[in-house]
Amino acid sequence: MATPAPAHTDDAPPVEDAAALEAARQARKEKIGRIGFAFVFPFLMVVMMITGYLGAMHDPRPNDMPIVVAGPAAAVEQFASALENADPDAVDIRLVDSADTARAMVIDREASGAVVLPAASPDEKAATVYTAGSAGASQASTVQGLVTPQLLAGGLQIQAQDLVPLPAEDSAGLAPMFLTTALILAGYMPLSLVLSSSPELLRLRRTVPILAVWSGVAALLGWIIAGPVLGVAQGSVWQVLGIAWLTVFAVGSVQLFLTRILGPLAVLAGMLFLMVLGIPASNMGMSVHTMPGIFSWLHGFLPTAAAGEAFRSVMYFGGNGVGGHLLVLVTGAVLGLAAVAGIDALKRRRNTYEEPVQSVISMTGGATAPKTWVRYATLVFFPLAMVAMMLSAMLGGMGKPIPREMPVAVVGSTPEQAQLTAAGLDQNMSGMFDFSVGTSTADAATMVRDREVVAAFVLPSAENPSATLLTNGAAGMSQQQAVQSVFGQVAQGQGMTLGVDDLAPLDSDDSVGTVSLYLAIGWIMSGFLLLIVLAMAAPDLMRKRVLVPIMAGWSVFMSAVLWVIAGPIVGAIDGHFLPLFGVGVVAIFSAAMFTTVFTRMIGLLAVLPVVAVLMFLGVPSSGGGLSVYMAPDVFRFLHDVLPLPAAVESARSILYFGGDAIGSQLLTFAIWAAVSFIVVLVLDTFFARPPQPIPGRAVPPGVADDGGPVADAAEPASASPAGRT
Repeated sequence: MATPAPAHTDDAPPVEDAAALEAARQARKEKIGRIGFAFVFPFLMVVMMITGYLGAMHDPRPNDMPIVVAGPAAAVEQFASALENADPDAVDIRLVDSADTARAMVIDREASGAVVLPAASPDEKAATVYTAGSAGASQASTVQGLVTPQLLAGGLQIQAQDLVPLPAEDSAGLAPMFLTTALILAGYMPLSLVLSSSPELLRLRRTVPILAVWSGVAALLGWIIAGPVLGVAQGSVWQVLGIAWLTVFAVGSVQLFLTRILGPLAVLAGMLFLMVLGIPASNMGMSVHTMPGIFSWLHGFLPTAAAGEAFRSVMYFGGNGVGGHLLVLVTGAVLGLAAVAGIDALKRRRNTYEEPVQSVISMTGGATAPKTWVRYATLVFFPLAMVAMMLSAMLGGMGKPIPREMPVAVVGSTPEQAQLTAAGLDQNMSGMFDFSVGTSTADAATMVRDREVVAAFVLPSAENPSATLLTNGAAGMSQQQAVQSVFGQVAQGQGMTLGVDDLAPLDSDDSVGTVSLYLAIGWIMSGFLLLIVLAMAAPDLMRKRVLVPIMAGWSVFMSAVLWVIAGPIVGAIDGHFLPLFGVGVVAIFSAAMFTTVFTRMIGLLAVLPVVAVLMFLGVPSSGGGLSVYMAPDVFRFLHDVLPLPAAVESARSILYFGGDAIGSQLLTFAIWAAVSFIVVLVLDTFFARPPQPIPGRAVPPGVADDGGPVADAAEPASASPAGRT
């Protein structure tokens, strides 16, 4: 006897309709999640980085800087008391019984500097200040700035001695910093890519050998660029390669653990510990003893600091002290892999472990799943290209900072005297400076304030028997320090007294002049990060009629957020809201529009050309950290055309020069945005390549690809594991 079919009532929809409605709800839920991720991720990334960097480095001040003092007991006690009373929080004074011990502590980096006072004798009037330039150029200058006033107040002369000077090939000591940064990038970036495009590689038994081989490849590439190509990597080749391999492997191991517990958000955690906290704690660009106190503690165990100090040890100090830093990296690698193994074992015991499934997300923006070998080749090429570009551009542009045709005016009592002096200086310093002759001190001062020249060298006259150097600190600290050093030596060689007059000093909250740079980086990052993430997570929002309003609203929002960070939260700027807000809106929109061009063409791989142009070439040519007159000539050309330099100069002009240069910089942004928009129109019109759906994502029955219902439901797409992401 046949079983009768269940009666259908109007109150209960058919099973097929209920399944379709549930599928539609799930699709909308997923879409909302993807769109939320597309906005929250770049917001958190920018806020985290700019808050961290500005908060830590906008006004570096000495903080418990260890300084050793040796000499006669009475003199040592008196000097130490005076030094500590001048600023108790700035120094950590350590008294030793001999000059040899003091020198050894500086060489071993147990102390930032040492002062050896002379014996109590009428013939001994000179104190010796020992530093190690290879332990950090900024640290050495900070030590000298702390002890010099107290020594002079005691009637002592000063003999400065650099116990471990930087090599001529790496005169700024930036090789360890940029090599470390590139290798840290090589350690954490691939895990994020694997998670989104090839999660089947995340099985521990596969990851460890792959990571070991990858670490060797990345290490070799880093050494080739820093060593044979650029010639800045010092020390034993095998030692440098070994540290490089261990750095990538350790960072990758820890990042694998973060990926296990945080999924796609692991990249944020990695950025927090490796870059946002790691760079200020690394003791590379700025002394860790000038950062807030927490960074001295973080310096002891973060991988960025360990890798940087290990490279510094083998490059400059013959391997002295490298063991402790290697131990940090080894410990991180072991703990990271052990934690991953433990998590996997615990999930298997609880029957909650799921084998990673093969993904089909295309990194090139295609609508179909790429072949396996294409995915794997892209996974290798992408991070290697990032490492190569970072090292080549950043280290190549900033690794050897020397004056190159730096414009300087010479002013004398007569034009003939100034011309003769300029000709002599040019002959002795050929190629370093571009000398011009000023007609008067007042005119030269105007040229310095307007940034037409970096400085003006005013010769002694009957009215003023001393020479004067007119500088502009707000236009760039690095170039100000360069001219002060060079013309100080010129004046000393000619037996002249030199006075320095800073016509536009930096604010006390921007003591090293980097606020403009970090604010500009925040603007540019806000623009390109949004488009990169949108193209990956929410491609349905990449259509022009939707995207342009989104970019406009995002630009307004993020410009306001960045001002709040730099102003009320961090205290790096005071006021200037409207002009900074307006320029920020334009800068963010311009960067976003430029990024749209490449996301249209190559999807996620757009990161490569976009970051190369906007950041890796933009930072060395910006003049924000290093003067463009101290970088290779190509960066001086790029300074006038790239968006990041325009953003830096706009912020600098607003903060210090009454907005005198905003017009030309806004024109730069407008050109980039307009040309990019035209290219997008051409691509969409003639190549007919609209934004692609995310490959492998099944479209539920009865639901269009924008999440809305359609009249005639198509057949359900396969819900095989290959479609899950």
